[in-house]
Amino acid sequence: MKNILTVLFVLISISAFSQTKSVKKIGAKNAAKTPVKKGNLVSKPNPDLVVINKDLPVLIPKKKGDKFGYVNQNGKFIIQPEYHIAVFFYEDCNLLNSPNEKARKYGTKDYATVEKDMISYRVDQSGKRVYQFKDSDLGKCKFEEYKHQLFQAYILNGFYGIIEKAKFVNAADYRQYQIYPQYQYLYIMEGDDVADPMIIASNNDKFGVIDVNNKIIVPFEYSNIKRNFSWKLGKMFEVTKDGKNYYYIDANNKTY
Repeated sequence: MKNILTVLFVLISISAFSQTKSVKKIGAKNAAKTPVKKGNLVSKPNPDLVVINKDLPVLIPKKKGDKFGYVNQNGKFIIQPEYHIAVFFYEDCNLLNSPNEKARKYGTKDYATVEKDMISYRVDQSGKRVYQFKDSDLGKCKFEEYKHQLFQAYILNGFYGIIEKAKFVNAADYRQYQIYPQYQYLYIMEGDDVADPMIIASNNDKFGVIDVNNKIIVPFEYSNIKRNFSWKLGKMFEVTKDGKNYYYIDANNKTY
């Protein structure tokens, strides 16, 4: 009898031990894994987006052949030329006010508008097409209060000069002219500083840029300078010497 009880005790102990091991294994298998927290991943700045002139965009539209891409301030193509149209990285107010909330972020100045095969996109600074324009996504722009120009062009005896509108009353008094009429043509560029605008001027059939004090900013060596928003958007001028091939220069007459 004693031997029988001993055998039963051993069998019960083995059975209990086996069940305990089995439970432990199942529990370990089904236990939720605690996620390991990693440090915040900080994207490394692109070494190709060099800043030599802080007043200029880090990426500048440039034409090669019949296509546009973007170069950095060293003139290196960062976004290869494949577009029919490429404009400065700048805000798009239609997308910023889009009824589609997901599209609004593509309206910021971190993106630029390009066009290829009659389709318009927004691209990021790596050149990736991140958004394709849809009419249904376009909202209404909320324009800021217009800044009235302090100066305007004035023609006298066939020549252009500059006057300050609020002070000018007597065309016969040469002292009232900001710049006495002496140019073939003058055009005040759109910009943020109405007190110190850039002025496209023509003299001896060549174009250059002057300021309101008649100081030459860009020499008179171009056959044309476009009257567009390049100064307002990028602090640059779009120029040509042959009347066909346009490119950008800065206020130091450096070519990009």
